[in-house]
Formats: sequence, C-alpha cells, structure tokens
Amino acid sequence: MNLPNKITMLRVIMIPFFVAFMLVPGIPFGKYIAVGIFILASLTDTLDGYLARKYNLISNFGKFMDPLADKLLVSSALICFVALHTMPAWVVIIIISREFIISGFRLVASDAGVVIAASWWGKVKTVVQMVMSVVLILNFDISVFHILEQVLIYSALVLTVVSLVDYLVKNWKVMNDGNM
Repeated sequence: MNLPNKITMLRVIMIPFFVAFMLVPGIPFGKYIAVGIFILASLTDTLDGYLARKYNLISNFGKFMDPLADKLLVSSALICFVALHTMPAWVVIIIISREFIISGFRLVASDAGVVIAASWWGKVKTVVQMVMSVVLILNFDISVFHILEQVLIYSALVLTVVSLVDYLVKNWKVMNDGNM
C-alpha cells in the first residue's frame, strides 16, 4: 500500500475518534479535540491527493477509497450535528442523498469506462461543507456565530443541490447509453 493510500486509511481510522469526541458527554475539551481531528482529517484529503499526483502513485484503491473516506467523514459529522440538534435532519438527508446519487452515477460511468471528475461546483460545495462543519463543531454561543452557522448550513444545502444538478446535466448521456 503506497503512502497516499495509507493517508487515506488514516482518515478513515480518525472518524470513530472524531465521533466519540463529538458525542460522548463529559470529555474535557471534547469539541476542541473533535475539531482538531476533523481539520486534520480534512487536510489529509488534500495531502493524499497531492502526493498521489506528484509522485504518480494514483491507484485503483485510491480512486475508490479517497472519495469514500471523504463521504464517511462528512456524513459522520452531519449525523453528529443532527444528534446534537445543531443541524436539521432534512438538510442532512439531502446532503447525504446527493453523495449517494453522485457515487452511483460515477459507478455507472466507471462501468462504461468513463471517469467523471469533480466539478468546480462540487469542490466549492466541499469547502463550504468543511468550513460549516468546523463552525458547527465549535458551536460558540454567540449570536453572530449562530447567524454564520445558518448561512453556512443553507449555503452548503444550495451548493449541494446546484452541484448535483450540474453533475446530472453534464453527464446525463452516460445514464442514457453508457457512453459519454
């Protein structure tokens, strides 16, 4: 297993620790440790991709596991936010549903020999989701912070829907005939 794949697996291993620090009550500085783990895990996504491209270490395992690790990390955070009542469940359902739809879409495209790259909208959506997650984990009890949380939640929601529509419109042909 090459270094980028090991880093991807490290991200997956971090998820249960992140969830524990988010949800287990009474852990001293739990939310700060959780935000540190989340930020570190998010940065490993950038690092593993950079190393894989720079040193030509791109592998089928990495192509499969890297986006899965990202989805697991973000979905875990979103589910924690529902459990902690910091984010509406219906928003989380829409965001996670989009991830399943895009994953299924990419699987169908892959069977047809087509690789669907991440779009600009998808990348912006991911950045907004990551920033939103950090803000929601910290969850400071300051009114301006609560306004920022709501702006980020609904920005992430809008970007989720826009990026989904963008993927479907740009790549619909692969669903029709299996070709691009």
